Amino acid sequence: MGNRVNVIGVGMVKFQKPGKSDEYDVMAKGAATAALADAGVEYKHIQQVYAGYVFGDSTCGQRAVYQLGLTGVPVINVNNNCSTGSAALFLARQAIEGGLAECVLALGFEKMERGALGSKYDDRVAPIEAHANVMNRLQGFTSAPPAAQMFGGAGREYRWRHGTKRETFAKISEKARAHAAKNPYALFRERLSVEEILASPEVFDPLTRFQCCPPTCGAAAAVLCSDAFAKKHNIATPVFIRAQAMTTDLPSTFDEDSMMKMCGYDMAKAGARQVYERAGVGPEDVDVVELHDCFTANELITYEALGLCPEGQAEKFIWDGDNTYGGKFVTNPSGGLLSKGHPLGATGLAQCTELVWQLRGQAEQRQVEGARTALQHNLGLGGACVITMYQRS
Repeated sequence: MGNRVNVIGVGMVKFQKPGKSDEYDVMAKGAATAALADAGVEYKHIQQVYAGYVFGDSTCGQRAVYQLGLTGVPVINVNNNCSTGSAALFLARQAIEGGLAECVLALGFEKMERGALGSKYDDRVAPIEAHANVMNRLQGFTSAPPAAQMFGGAGREYRWRHGTKRETFAKISEKARAHAAKNPYALFRERLSVEEILASPEVFDPLTRFQCCPPTCGAAAAVLCSDAFAKKHNIATPVFIRAQAMTTDLPSTFDEDSMMKMCGYDMAKAGARQVYERAGVGPEDVDVVELHDCFTANELITYEALGLCPEGQAEKFIWDGDNTYGGKFVTNPSGGLLSKGHPLGATGLAQCTELVWQLRGQAEQRQVEGARTALQHNLGLGGACVITMYQRS
């Protein structure tokens, strides 16, 4: 058993539409400065930096943190597609847990372009898209962006298996908008009804436009430390990482002719199982969840992958309100990727920020009453899935 890993500082900037944001280094400085201030430490105390981003030059992390100080510490640039932010967090956690460092900064940022969903992002999934089974599924559906085809295809597969209503997918987006309305950091804060969501332009059945996450610009950061560092600097440590796992693709991704599995279902299921086993608690102990809702279809299938509801029961879970306040698990209180936005490199650390605020009781109007255990799911196709459990001391 290694050192306990405490999350002593978090911060993020308000997410923005492409063309409306600052440069990536300015956003990154804002998020990192907020996290350092929240932790009550100075940049000189940071011994390593893990900087995550998808689109950029090879040493964007250095440019981002040099504004904080020129201390000569290692800066490792991380790219793991949409799970980049959590991959940076994973590496930072390993450094503390393994005794290689006592105080580490994980930073994620992204400045995206308009239409990135249909252009640059989809280039990143080419290795999966080229797989024969996948291409067989995609033939004849070339008008929608490949990412929407894949996750929409996962939604279709689930519908074929369980007879799920199209309204059920839209209900997820309605919930996301309702949650985001209370989040000042979210991109889309206007509420939408199921009817309005279904009436938006179709992207790839069952997905409409308001069921797809938007290209977004933003940054988020977290400061992690050991118990020894916290004691030395008189820092309170109310939130710690109880367990964490990263999984990559399994043979089922490619061999089972399943769009759900190609979109990370088995990666998420395997990662969640590892986290529950390491933490010694089950999904029934979780109070609040931030999961990777890049499309409503992915949120729906991920409920089951994480064990939040039995397989085949996601529709009942949604209509019973067990994914929101007053139900079993408050899912994406931030508004999630659908409404808060999805700056690829920042998403995982923005999820971390929201969950730390929740466990500290600092989430204001979004606060989940009595939250003590939080679960995070961050997925990147190609592929990687990071599952993290946080607890309040």
